Amino acid sequence: MEKAPSVIRYSDSDLAEFKEIILRKLDAAKKELAYLQGLITRRDEGGDMDEGRYMTMEDGSVSMEREQLSQLASRQITFIDHLEKALMRVENKTYGICRVTGHLIDKARLRAVPHATLSMEAKSMMNR
Repeated sequence: MEKAPSVIRYSDSDLAEFKEIILRKLDAAKKELAYLQGLITRRDEGGDMDEGRYMTMEDGSVSMEREQLSQLASRQITFIDHLEKALMRVENKTYGICRVTGHLIDKARLRAVPHATLSMEAKSMMNR
């Protein structure tokens, strides 16, 4: 009988710790997104006070601010997506494995960037 290759992965208790970190960040990210979307909605509703008014300098800054809020919201949506994918990797027990080297990503890195899919080694190789 052949012995199955040993798979290098984080223990279930490590995965549980990372899951907690990801869930906390996900909760905070979703609250931030809701806040940003609320600001964008208020900007949209507040712009129509007087049909006949002239375009002012303020209108330009409002649309610029709305664009910045939209960009922040878009980044937040991407961040939430990355965190949700990280949760799936925790469930599949593939979390914390570098997609380039196949080695475990350092715990300190995962605590700081819980959606990381590259070890620092792989990241520095790619930046060369």
